[in-house]
Formats: sequence, structure tokens, C-alpha cells
Amino acid sequence: MKDKKPDMVVYDEEKEQYNAAFLPYATSFSAPQIKAPNNGSWKNSQIYKANKHLKAKYEALKAEYEELMKVLEYNELITSSKFSFEPLIGEIYHLYNNKNSEPFLSIINPDTCSFEYLGSFRLTSDYLWEKIENKSDSLSLND
Repeated sequence: MKDKKPDMVVYDEEKEQYNAAFLPYATSFSAPQIKAPNNGSWKNSQIYKANKHLKAKYEALKAEYEELMKVLEYNELITSSKFSFEPLIGEIYHLYNNKNSEPFLSIINPDTCSFEYLGSFRLTSDYLWEKIENKSDSLSLND
């Protein structure tokens, strides 16, 4: 059995030499203490920033999803409604409920129609229906 060197002696048994001078850190007892930097505050601030960024992206995606769901709802409502004409892209149409509470699409302006008014819509070039806010609707919301 080989002689065991004391803990303070830096000896490489594979190369069979003392290698304290070749190490990138101090090996004597009188050398300054090696301390790991305290980067906890940096980590916490980076985690906070990353979470804030991810939350903002999540909120944007959520808003976009909700907007897409509205478009889907409008499209399902209008395509399932009754109409006897071919809607033209860019034109505004009005959705009503008839006496049997069945939706139907019309070109008649809500001011001149006695049916229950559900909303005005425009057919886009993507063949999607977008809701149009009437001036009378926006005025009643602001009052």
C-alpha cells in the first residue's frame, strides 16, 4: 500500500507528481477562500422578467383566441341563418330573428325593419363575417 499524502499536499497519483503549481485555483491553507458569487438576486430578476414576458404573450394569444372564437361564432350563426341571396364581399348585411326566433340575413336596414335586430355584418374577402358596429349601437354604449 502506497503512502497516503496529507490532505494539504496536492499530488496527482496518475502522473506521480506534485501539481499544485499547475492548478487554476489556490491550494494552500493561507490562500483566500473560494466563494461562489451570489447571483440569487440576478436569477430572481431574470425569472420575474421572463414570467412577465411570457404572461404578456399569453394574454395576447388569449385575446387573439377570443377574437377568433367570436368570428367563428358569427360565421356559424350567419351560415346557419336563412337567406335567399348570394352575399357579396364587402357589403353590409343585417341579421334578425323572425317571429319563430329563427335567424335570417337581410339587406334591410334596422331602422326600417320591425324584426328583432341581432347585428350588422360584412362579408370579408376571406369569406368570413365581421361584426359591424352601428352608429346607434355605439351611441347607446357611450351614454
